[in-house]
Amino acid sequence: MFSLTQKMEKSWDNEFQELVKALPKEDGWIGSHLYFYQGFWCPALVLKSFISFQKNFQAFASDVILATFPKCGTTWLKALAYITLYRSHFARNENPLLSSSPHQLVRFLEYDLYLNNPFPDLQNACAYEPRLFATHVPYVSLPTSITDSNSKIVYICRNPLDMFISLWLFSTKLRDNNLRPLSPDEAFDKFYHGIYAFGPFFEHVLGYWKASRENPNKILFLKYEDLMEDTNSHLKNLAMFLGVPFTEDEEKQGVVPEIVKMCSFENLKELEVNKKGLHASGIPNADFFRKGEVGDWSNHLTPSMVERLEKLIQEKLNNSGLTFKLSCKTSRIFHPSE
Repeated sequence: MFSLTQKMEKSWDNEFQELVKALPKEDGWIGSHLYFYQGFWCPALVLKSFISFQKNFQAFASDVILATFPKCGTTWLKALAYITLYRSHFARNENPLLSSSPHQLVRFLEYDLYLNNPFPDLQNACAYEPRLFATHVPYVSLPTSITDSNSKIVYICRNPLDMFISLWLFSTKLRDNNLRPLSPDEAFDKFYHGIYAFGPFFEHVLGYWKASRENPNKILFLKYEDLMEDTNSHLKNLAMFLGVPFTEDEEKQGVVPEIVKMCSFENLKELEVNKKGLHASGIPNADFFRKGEVGDWSNHLTPSMVERLEKLIQEKLNNSGLTFKLSCKTSRIFHPSE
């Protein structure tokens, strides 16, 4: 991924390089650059495709966009949404996840479709209708054809403590081998100051949170921890939101728990298709799977790190109405008023 980013930066034409010169720049977690664009840190690899998507994408009223913050359950949500939305297109004993990874089935806009083409063939990028795409782009930077149309958005986020650990370990795998490893303290400092792909986290999450509260019929806001705790109920809500509710017969036949099992983290991780090959961004498919646990941060963060992050959560989420469950074992929920 690092070498792919270097090639991408070298391919930028003079006009784009002039635009980039005006943007604040920082070293990213894998060794390549991050550029501060429209209030968020965008990886160099996708800066141009981000802007192409923003300028050129024309949403259909029937489109479904899966918007996520990195390392918050993107792969899992792609599998659940794809199987649920398109289940009428394949037999009950068929499983598209056996032959294609979730990222092949639901393609990223900036990390895939627009990566090397400012005008990709979007119609043939989706096997079925309605079209289903994914993005990490913040709400404020979405094309107006998405925000101003009847297209639907499903957003998922995760408690920031687990997200940080997942992001750090994921970045460690992708970091350029010629660079020394990014220490936990260095990663924590960057995280605390919002310097990572599509950060700051809180601004990203709150953008979709506030938009979902203003327009709940357009944006379904999910939290990873809630989805883990009761996947069946949230899958039914997802199906209803997407306009493909489970029928009474489907529920009697056990279709909901079948899809939950089919798309479970444990099942996806063990599929051969997810153990080999590369994503369009150069990331090995296997690297998208680690533990998927709630509360794993307690095995990595120091007490001082936890204290600083809890104070940051308090500061950022105060009066927003948004809370995060930090652990399934203790059912501990962090409220900004604590």
